[in-house]
Amino acid sequence: METLLCLSLALIAGLMLSRVAKLAGLPAVTAYLIAGVLLGPYLLGAFGVKGLGFISAENVHSFSIISDVALGFIAFSIGNEFRLSELKKIGKQATVVGIFQAVVATLLVDAALIGLHFAMPDKLPLPAAIVLGAVASATAPAATLMVVRQYKAKGPLTNMLLPVVALDDAVGLVLFAISFGVAKALISGTVDVISIIVEPIIEVVLSILLGAVMGMLITFFERFFHSRSKRLSMSVAFVLLTVALSTLKFEIGGVHIAFSSLLTCMMLGTVFCNMCDFSEELMDRLDRWTAPIFILFFVISGAELELSVLGDLAVVVIGLVYIIARSAGKYVGAYASSRATHCDPNIIKYLGITLLPQAGVALGMAIKAKEQLGAEGSIVSNITLMAVLIYELVGPMLTKICLLKAGDIKPEHRTSAREEAKQKMAEASSEAAEPMSIK
Repeated sequence: METLLCLSLALIAGLMLSRVAKLAGLPAVTAYLIAGVLLGPYLLGAFGVKGLGFISAENVHSFSIISDVALGFIAFSIGNEFRLSELKKIGKQATVVGIFQAVVATLLVDAALIGLHFAMPDKLPLPAAIVLGAVASATAPAATLMVVRQYKAKGPLTNMLLPVVALDDAVGLVLFAISFGVAKALISGTVDVISIIVEPIIEVVLSILLGAVMGMLITFFERFFHSRSKRLSMSVAFVLLTVALSTLKFEIGGVHIAFSSLLTCMMLGTVFCNMCDFSEELMDRLDRWTAPIFILFFVISGAELELSVLGDLAVVVIGLVYIIARSAGKYVGAYASSRATHCDPNIIKYLGITLLPQAGVALGMAIKAKEQLGAEGSIVSNITLMAVLIYELVGPMLTKICLLKAGDIKPEHRTSAREEAKQKMAEASSEAAEPMSIK
């Protein structure tokens, strides 16, 4: 009962606040995140009433399966944007921009934080500074995709943004593994080549292969059904199965084998959309089915935001330097690479700003650092939590503004579903009355 009560309250709070956000001209994603903060352990949840909020961090974590499933569907939807017809036009540009902006963000954050390390070595150890540079490369695909969907954005900037965000995760995983290995070497005094080079490459390759195999399987099984509802059910089943398989971890000959659920589900969507001739129709139906899951995901993400990190002055100072350096890196990297590859002027001008949101992937990196790097890992976690708090609340709004200025969001007169139904009934009544008047 308490679980269902908490989820229903989270869904209702997110939906109601989205109405307020609409009046303020803010994306619905921002409203969902704020709803999570209000229901989280630092506000309503602090009263300790079970079912009427998230009473602790452990309570929030107990809903992690919803976040895992939602991220799987989000990655699947982004993979659907990798249609060969589009990739032939922008594939080379997206690849160059995706890699370059992530690397530049990492280098700028590394330079800024290593400099800050020499100014305050007790507060920011060198291993933590290096790991934070890699964390800076990650961009949140969830918030970006939700803004694109809410406003039905279409155009050169949107077409470039989604592939770059998807590629960004693969690059980020490699950069993090290398930086993480260097940080561990600095702490322990030993260099592990396998963890620095071999394991990240294996993770990316195996994730892509698993996603490709699952994509071929879903395409094969979908052809046995002609009912839209059964095809939809099969799609849901395969996304859930792919998310489950991507959580597998094992060790072979001293090498740790793992998968990235985001990369795996993106590849699932990519293969499916290019092999299945009715994939576009299925994706439209899937978008409607997953809407409540996405709302819950963002509300839970808002509840996970650690407001307590703002109470430490050192964390605030380091966090601000991190945010400024990462924002500059994303913008400069995207600007320079998109200009060098002769992209559309709006892409050159606005792409870097749309890459600022940061959440799931970065938090996953921070959690790994906290678990394995001790005190240095705790610093990485606190800085990342502060950055995510700022980026998730501000990032979606900046993405909307950029898409609007680039012309990818078209201002239009919107009517509610109730008004549209009344209009259709009125038209039907007038058409029925016309033959009678002629008689």
